[in-house]
Amino acid sequence: MIGFDDPGLFFSDNFSVDDNQSNAGTTNLHSTKKKFKEFLREFHTENFNYKYRDTLKRRYNLGQYFLEINIEDLGSYDETLADKLTKQPSEFLPLLEEAAKEVADELTAPRPKGEEEVQDVQIMLSSEANASSLRDMKSDAVSHLVKIPGIIVSASGIRAKATKITIQCRSCHNVIPNLAVRPGLEGYIMPRKCNTEQAGRPKCPQDPYFVMPDKCKCVDFQTLKLQELPDGIPQGEIPRHVSLYCDRYLCDKVVPGNKVTVLGVFSIRKVTRPSRQDGKDKALTGVRAAYMRVVGIQLSSDGVGASACSTITAEDEDLLRRLAASPNIYERLANSIAPSIYGCTDIKKAIACLLFGGSRKRLPDGLTRRGDINILLLGDPGTAKSQLLKFVENVSPIGVYTSGKGSSAAGLTAAVMRDPATRNFVMEGGAMVLADGGVVCIDEFDKMREDDRVAIHEAMEQQTISIAKAGITTTLNTRCSVLAAANSIFGRWDDTKGEQNIDFLPTILSRFDMIFIVKDEHNKTRDMILARHIMNVHMNAGQVSEDPKEGELSVELIKKYIYYCRTRCGPRLNAQAAEKLKRRYVLMRSGSLQHEKESKHSSGIPITVRQLEAIIRISESLAKMQLLPFATETHVNEALRLFQVSTLDAAMSGNLAEEEHEMLMRIEKQLKRRFAIGTQVSHQNIVNDFVQQQYSEISVNKVILAMIRRGQLQHRMQRRMLYRIS
Repeated sequence: MIGFDDPGLFFSDNFSVDDNQSNAGTTNLHSTKKKFKEFLREFHTENFNYKYRDTLKRRYNLGQYFLEINIEDLGSYDETLADKLTKQPSEFLPLLEEAAKEVADELTAPRPKGEEEVQDVQIMLSSEANASSLRDMKSDAVSHLVKIPGIIVSASGIRAKATKITIQCRSCHNVIPNLAVRPGLEGYIMPRKCNTEQAGRPKCPQDPYFVMPDKCKCVDFQTLKLQELPDGIPQGEIPRHVSLYCDRYLCDKVVPGNKVTVLGVFSIRKVTRPSRQDGKDKALTGVRAAYMRVVGIQLSSDGVGASACSTITAEDEDLLRRLAASPNIYERLANSIAPSIYGCTDIKKAIACLLFGGSRKRLPDGLTRRGDINILLLGDPGTAKSQLLKFVENVSPIGVYTSGKGSSAAGLTAAVMRDPATRNFVMEGGAMVLADGGVVCIDEFDKMREDDRVAIHEAMEQQTISIAKAGITTTLNTRCSVLAAANSIFGRWDDTKGEQNIDFLPTILSRFDMIFIVKDEHNKTRDMILARHIMNVHMNAGQVSEDPKEGELSVELIKKYIYYCRTRCGPRLNAQAAEKLKRRYVLMRSGSLQHEKESKHSSGIPITVRQLEAIIRISESLAKMQLLPFATETHVNEALRLFQVSTLDAAMSGNLAEEEHEMLMRIEKQLKRRFAIGTQVSHQNIVNDFVQQQYSEISVNKVILAMIRRGQLQHRMQRRMLYRIS
């Protein structure tokens, strides 16, 4: 059995292979390994910097037995070697690892006493080639080296896999040592019969061998699940997944939610299904499932996400620099956000700030302050809230869209599931984990259960998710912005109800940087302009050209500009802007307190230190749009204006004085008591009747409008009222 553990040198493809072909194959493999050793010793860059030789020696002495090799470097040294490694990685990668082990032996000799044995060296590959899509991986890619981008959605625990096993016969105690096990998820098929011949002894029974665990050589391995990137999924398709096999130093390099580019060998394994008779898994004949044996894994840059916009050329950079220097870039970006939606100027400007975000800060004590901006759109139906969310999902470098009604706490954060193959618990990231570095859009936010909304408190402020379930205790990153849309508690906004319109706790409202109350105002002039705009959109829908209108930016250019600004710029407040913001915050707090005293009840939207940090983030995002290193007083003024028209106006909206609130309640009770169901009365007569009772005409109209919105009144075109008191 000498040499039985070396599958690279002694092999048999067929029963009819003669000795000449076998010797030729062995000689060819020896020469290839010799070339690999020469590459590791001799490859150098400028100034004779021996890149791999020095790295291998340094890491081996530090006890790190791995080496990262770039395939382009190997191709520049010997193109044939790189081609062999790419097309037949299963055959030539073990040769490269053997070559690295022998070179490490040469470089580190003599070693200290007790470390004479040379350790195996793992080779990790990297490549600058363009990545392929997971949907393009077909059967012709099996056993080839492929490069695929994606998102890690689940990770198993660390387990052990045998690389060489020793088996023994139960009857005759014959030992067969050092049997090589194929790498990856394939195992070793045990021999059915004992081949030992002993005179005078009965034959050994069938299936006599068992594995001797203490004489096996094992390595650590981990299985991951890779999901394709959202921008590569066709409309209406389900995201596809592929299993990843990582071993040795590739274990524990990524966690669920990481955007990665994986280089690996596209492999196949047997598919099993449980049998109904005995409950054991049986292999399906001729059917194989695909998986990837990872040989290199690369994380994306700082949570921004690896997408198509990350490849920015010199021409693109020059264009983006000139774009940032233009004085009206803020208005152009706001006009370019959902141009088919009329109006909503301040909301679009706020969304532009959300897409760029502020600066994430890591404090000296180890704590972090988020730079992502969260926005809540709250108000009437039919005001294009969902369309804005859909546009943000498309324009953000990483965007995940979900509906609150169909999303649970586990679907938004993370779920702990049982792996059907191993029966072990694994963790799968939810929408906010997958949106790490981008935006998560949550529609129908008010339809979520309160328990599910509480689950995202930590994810919105600390931008982490802590999991402690089924023996799994870990923390995942959720460095994403939240754009949520919700309706008020009555369906439509009721000015007479004040804070009762908002069905959210202050704990969740304080985590939103800007809260917009979106009302469907009845204005004849505005309705005419809006109707004309919608007619133009529908009439010219099939004739829309690819080029945007003058002053607007294309979706692809916005996506590249967002990615460029977020990776190249991290502005801070200057001293003058910080001083002004400090004074304004004190005034806001005192004004909010004074308003609460006058209205005799507190607002549903609190003004706290979180709102001060929100204004800082908005100021930094405005500076980031212009690629400026510092946010000035101009940026602070615009941030304060946006905060005034959003959160402050929402906090004051509908908060009536106590006397006015009681008067409106009296008017509503009299209306319900005086008019029976089906009664038709002139609108003007009702107003005149209440004016004679010393009521204000504005208050009466306000109550009538609120009752119409709640469905308690029906308004006719002839300015008459049909009362249906519910």
